[in-house]
Amino acid sequence: MSTSQRADKAAKAAKTKDTPASRWISFRPEIRVLDCTIRDGGLMNNHHFDDAIVKAVYKACVEGGVDYMELGYKASRKGIKVGEHGCWKYCLEDDLRRIVGDNPTSLKLSVMADAERCDYHEDIPPKKESVVDMVRVATYINQIPTTLDMVKDAHDKGYETTVNVMAVSTVPERELNEGLDLLATSETQAIYVVDSFGALYSEQVQFFVKKYLQYCKSSGKEVGVHMHNNLQLGYANTIEGIILGANYLDATMAGLGRGAGNCPMELLIGFLHNPKYELRPILECVQNTIEPLRSKLLWGYDLPYLLTGLLNQHPRAAIRFKEAELKGEKGDVLKFYDTITEEQ
Repeated sequence: MSTSQRADKAAKAAKTKDTPASRWISFRPEIRVLDCTIRDGGLMNNHHFDDAIVKAVYKACVEGGVDYMELGYKASRKGIKVGEHGCWKYCLEDDLRRIVGDNPTSLKLSVMADAERCDYHEDIPPKKESVVDMVRVATYINQIPTTLDMVKDAHDKGYETTVNVMAVSTVPERELNEGLDLLATSETQAIYVVDSFGALYSEQVQFFVKKYLQYCKSSGKEVGVHMHNNLQLGYANTIEGIILGANYLDATMAGLGRGAGNCPMELLIGFLHNPKYELRPILECVQNTIEPLRSKLLWGYDLPYLLTGLLNQHPRAAIRFKEAELKGEKGDVLKFYDTITEEQ
């Protein structure tokens, strides 16, 4: 089927009677897909990706019609140990342009800046001096004041901005309401529901997305979803977000990301009914570039990640468990379970 034929078919689907099924079978032109393979995956190897890998993901995003690609972090370089982290921890302009040149494509580029871990006034140049299009601020609820200043700084420099509210499964509702109220008046264009610990079920996704929509829609902002796969629900929870009205969607090639990983890009692209997206380039990248990394990085669903997800804990203990296995130490899942439940 040609591109024009796919477009005609999709347009007819979009005009289908507004039944519950048609609201997700047809496509929404407002949806934006963001690939965070290199940024989130970099948490598994201290951001030491070879240029060839980054270029392969970039090529797949361009050819697959993905809307944004996140190349890494903007992090403080004060007091760093040389060589401890790869260049995608800092995303200096020369490193970015070594991969994308002037990025003469429709793909937009993003970087993430953690609140209180980025010297943003110095490290993020004006947009006219950068190939980056969007700055995403990751924040915990107690860092909202800093986040508001970071968003304003990036916006005033000419960037698109979004905010990822981290570890939402641990935030008291009153504090979340106050944070969303402040963010809704900021310059950000989207606020993300982030399942940092991979602990959310569909009912909780419904609760959070609906809440975010209440704050965002009145101020003209979008809601995004960033899901982890500890309970093998990263993809399902992303779909849940789509059905409810979230239009900014994070995914990674083969689900590569911290710990249990993320919603897999190939599943998301296969689900979206929009002819602008092409699955084949994504599959090529997954097969030839990402899957060969699995034996070294060991991301994806596994029992230790399942257990931290069930207990709504940060996956750092599970990551240490897997790192020990990489060094040849035999892990004992029962002992791991007893240890982390005792800490609850």
